[in-house]
Amino acid sequence: MRFTGPHALIDLTALRHNLGVARRRAPASRIWAVIKADAYGHGMERAATALTAADGFAVARVEEALRLRAAGVAQPILVLTGALSQEETAAAQAHRLDLALHQGEQMTWLEALSPAPPLRIWIKVDTGMHRLGLDPSEVTAIQQRLAACPRVAPVPGLMTHLANADDPEDPLTVHQCQRLRALAQPDQALNIGNSGGLLAFPAARAAWVRPGIMLYGGSPFPSQSADALGLEPVMTLKTQISALHHFRAGDRIGYSGTFVCPEDMLVGVAAIGYGDGYPRHAPTGTPVLVGGRRVSLVGRVSMDSITLDLRQAPGTQLGDEVILWGRDLPVEEIAHRAGTINYALLCGLSTRVQRVSIDECWPRSRE
Repeated sequence: MRFTGPHALIDLTALRHNLGVARRRAPASRIWAVIKADAYGHGMERAATALTAADGFAVARVEEALRLRAAGVAQPILVLTGALSQEETAAAQAHRLDLALHQGEQMTWLEALSPAPPLRIWIKVDTGMHRLGLDPSEVTAIQQRLAACPRVAPVPGLMTHLANADDPEDPLTVHQCQRLRALAQPDQALNIGNSGGLLAFPAARAAWVRPGIMLYGGSPFPSQSADALGLEPVMTLKTQISALHHFRAGDRIGYSGTFVCPEDMLVGVAAIGYGDGYPRHAPTGTPVLVGGRRVSLVGRVSMDSITLDLRQAPGTQLGDEVILWGRDLPVEEIAHRAGTINYALLCGLSTRVQRVSIDECWPRSRE
């Protein structure tokens, strides 16, 4: 099947493969598959359908969890930021959601609920991230209030968020894990490792782990590739050549004419731009694949198009396929060129980029 214009192929086989990598790295842990932010731009419902082998799903907000329930997802769902109001707390109770608790006000909302059904609550502790989480000195008092609250099921456990797990040499991650373990009661599970944590730190492979970027084939480490970690890219972002031009030496290309042709050259226009989520600040020299060959972006990224130096692909024709990132061009490389991170590129694709699922029924050789 051939698609025109910007589209993202979502490889569900790769998604399941990456979940398997997480399983092998943390074999004693249960897994919350993190599918917040529309599964990092891949489609939340699509990801939930593919990742049925996960032990549960983690999202950022109650509204995301309710969307999954409306789609028929019955697995446990953890809301990582907890409820933001009394109304959201009641909705979480009605739809059997697990909630993180990181503020005393959230405890008050729980105490005001009707008695049934009981909610599962994870106490979120600030062990060093200094963003969301109770101070460790507050944990005992909250544990006591939860134990006395009939609206709450027996407390599943404690969770925290790792601040520097993308740096395997940083001692803060081990310190955070140790600090959380020191607070846990004997019957409480711990919920720790994100992608970097579970891959690089045995101390973060607790009863529960929460892989995110690695599920989508992205490396959490600036100095280590996804391929080296055994991960497969799930998204391949594609478009096509929409125009071809032969320009002369000295011609200036694009807004503000930031690229000057050094010689007579073939330049292609590809139908994608920052309106689709391609990074606005990707500079001249950012690699793009045209017909399987690396060429360079030249000039400024426009809302709907980019311009390409086709001197290395002289036989390019109108309509030829263009790959912006994916199996043969790591998204991390594009992120580095644009001065951002792989998370931002994947999450930042706009709704006008069509997502197309591929699976065993559509072999990769036909992509």
